Amino acid sequence: MSLYGAGVVFRKEVVDNLRDRRTLFSSLVYPLLGPVLLVLIVAVAARSFTERAETDLELPVVGAEHAASLVSFLEQHGVDVLPAPEDPEAAVRSGESEVVLVIGEAYADAFAAGRSAPVELLYDDTRPAAGVTIRRAQGLLEAYGREAAVLRLLARGVDPQVIRPVAVMSRSLATAQGRGANFLGMAPYFIIFSIFLGGMYLAIDSTAGERERHSLEPLLTNPVPRWQLVLGKYGATLVFTAVALTETLLGFAVVLNVLPLEDYLGVRFQLGVGALVGIFLITVPMMLLAAALQIVIATFTRSFKEAQTYLSLLPLVPALPGLFLVFLPVETKLWMMLVPTFGQQLLIQRLMRGEGLEPLHVAVSAVVTLLAAGLFLALAMRLYRSERTVFGR
Repeated sequence: MSLYGAGVVFRKEVVDNLRDRRTLFSSLVYPLLGPVLLVLIVAVAARSFTERAETDLELPVVGAEHAASLVSFLEQHGVDVLPAPEDPEAAVRSGESEVVLVIGEAYADAFAAGRSAPVELLYDDTRPAAGVTIRRAQGLLEAYGREAAVLRLLARGVDPQVIRPVAVMSRSLATAQGRGANFLGMAPYFIIFSIFLGGMYLAIDSTAGERERHSLEPLLTNPVPRWQLVLGKYGATLVFTAVALTETLLGFAVVLNVLPLEDYLGVRFQLGVGALVGIFLITVPMMLLAAALQIVIATFTRSFKEAQTYLSLLPLVPALPGLFLVFLPVETKLWMMLVPTFGQQLLIQRLMRGEGLEPLHVAVSAVVTLLAAGLFLALAMRLYRSERTVFGR
């Protein structure tokens, strides 16, 4: 069966859109925004946390005179004990102080009597930047409590091991690649966007755009089967989508392998050739589905602007599950592979963490997504046999 007509349409659409600035911008510039933006966020956040962890902890203390030994312990461990603000709670709420330690008058008597001495740590844990300060303050107070407990037991002739019936030895089995991937959980989100934005303008221009310019009707009068015409437009859209995805992956590879993330995060992350190829192959069914969806939606719309509006929102649908994965990691299950695009995002995450893939998971996700792509492509071919496609009725 000859596909000469599809090839002619394919070449026409590629050449026409190579001259279009919007198409080139969406295919060549947008894909770089994801890698650059993600790494900038990671680098800025990591440097901020590192600086907070390495500098002296500034801790305003209310009632420092009631706990001289506690204040001395804090100062010995690099804490800059500051006078308390007039209204500690208001200072924490406003962000003036990240943490305030309140020591009540009952502290001294309770501590001297060998009872639990109450202290209160005021903080606002909805401020992400204060997280390091809060954890440092809590850790120091817990360390002082343990030290005081040991001294009390020794003063009474009791072995401190009595209160430690279980000695927990923690050993993390996480790989350096896996720890690095935790900081890059949004990478699948940007990959999805590059897939659904790379060929978007070509899909619009070759359908709604041509109808708006009244160039679609003469094209349909040529002795070319409608399915070949759709196939040519579909193939051109796929090319621009593949270019955008390739650029995104190369952008991640270059930035992640060159930027010294280990200096900022204490983790090492390398995106090798094998992982890049694996991610690209996993996303092939998604590219086929995205191109088919875009052509169908653009064919249904009545104008270029209307198609642009709908297709600009389209990436949010498959990308949102991937965004939730950043905050709610899930264990990969076979049934998840039945959801087009979602299964691929889970597989991409595993590859970026340096983990192996289940062949069955890969096969199921590919087959389901390819079936969906085939259905939408068949729908597009059916639409091109109707007058509405030509005249926009």
